[in-house]
Amino acid sequence: MSTMFKGLAATAIAVCMSTAALAETVTFGIISTESSQNLKTAWNPFLSAMQESTGMEIKPFFASDYAGVIEAMRFGKVDVAWFGNKSGMEAVDRAGGEVFAQSVDADGNPGYWSLLITNVDSPLNKLDDVLGCDQSLNFGLGDPNSTSGFLIPTTFIYAQRGIDPKKCYKRVTNANHETNALSVANSKVDFATNNTESMKRLETTNPEARAKIKEIWRSPLIPSDPLLWRKDLDRGIKDKVYTFVMSYGRMGTPEEVANARKALAGIGWAPFKPSSDAQLYPIRVLAISKDINKTLANDSISEVEKKARISKLEIEKAKYEKLMDTVPQS
Repeated sequence: MSTMFKGLAATAIAVCMSTAALAETVTFGIISTESSQNLKTAWNPFLSAMQESTGMEIKPFFASDYAGVIEAMRFGKVDVAWFGNKSGMEAVDRAGGEVFAQSVDADGNPGYWSLLITNVDSPLNKLDDVLGCDQSLNFGLGDPNSTSGFLIPTTFIYAQRGIDPKKCYKRVTNANHETNALSVANSKVDFATNNTESMKRLETTNPEARAKIKEIWRSPLIPSDPLLWRKDLDRGIKDKVYTFVMSYGRMGTPEEVANARKALAGIGWAPFKPSSDAQLYPIRVLAISKDINKTLANDSISEVEKKARISKLEIEKAKYEKLMDTVPQS
């Protein structure tokens, strides 16, 4: 082969390799906590930096609800995603997901809190005010796969008291945090679920609406949100994603670090920390506890069947409680 042809062949190989690298695509799922446009604005700087750093094409994926991102991961249409803990648990169980990182609150909080909120002019001022169950109130509940919007309030408020919200209130709707907040601010529902992170974001995205909202209940602390990837994702892609996520806002020039931290702050976070599926153990215990309380309140099954179901749930709960004791506290 002539020198010229050798040169052309080498160039062709280099171009092919370069094209292959650029053609590597990662789809990043983002759960529907608010409008897609707001989420795009908040996440674009992070995703753009990921694309530049990894050399891969990073495509955002938005769905109308949490289940859409879970199902997209299940069918291989989403490779990496931001979830809440409840939706993350569902992604692990149903979609082959695996936790690899955990968000960190920009203000240094160890997590966040689920809330019940109402309009500032509402006569509702405390939890007892919404538990009369006279079917006079309209309640904005969260997405069924939301930790703070659904799992936490239904467990800590309703399941523990044996109350079915659908029988307690005039109307119960399910929506994302932003929709619930705006519904409260505009008095379209009497009260709704939300969380402290969403309330803080609302101060920036819609301060007028935020000024019309007051808090009437706050939950115990919830662990910060996880990032997950598909377990079967290529190891090389995982390495690139992990290296970027863990270095973002920590490594680079002072200007690069400052810009990264500003981008993260736009989402409400500081640099990420490593994590694993063990992060979800407390959420599993909560979900099982809710199932136990629902079973106790279920009058449509016999006492024998009720006892058998609860016994099985208690064994499962004890397993995760034991696993929680083995996880080092950060």
